[in-house]
Amino acid sequence: MSRTNPWQSYRQVATQTAPPGQLVLMLFDGALRFLERALAGFVHTDPLQFNQTISNNVIRAQEILRELNRSLDMEAGGEFATTMRRLYVYMDGRLQQSNVRKQEAGIREVVSRVTVLRDAWAQMLEGQGQLGGADDRPRALVVQA
Repeated sequence: MSRTNPWQSYRQVATQTAPPGQLVLMLFDGALRFLERALAGFVHTDPLQFNQTISNNVIRAQEILRELNRSLDMEAGGEFATTMRRLYVYMDGRLQQSNVRKQEAGIREVVSRVTVLRDAWAQMLEGQGQLGGADDRPRALVVQA
């Protein structure tokens, strides 16, 4: 008989029931969490642990950025969606380069950029009173539901 981790169960329910605006915030938080773990990998002296920690976490962060990119509604989002697409592609490329070369600088740059996006997104949700409710889609949101 397997026991379910309560935290995992909570996170699963939270992601299944969260409104779109909250999901985007959760994705930003997840990307930042993986990037911080990748940066922590630079302290490992064992080459295998060094490479695996950095690579696995960078790849996970890239997957999140790619999901954010795929979720852009290019028709409704106009120039903003185009700009965000370029930014996501740029950050993905920086992470790819940093992962291959095992360099912190690109990861730190992406952490900085994602933090700005995450904080702006959270502020926008707060300002629109969208930290809970039936329609949590920000009016200028370029994410497909």
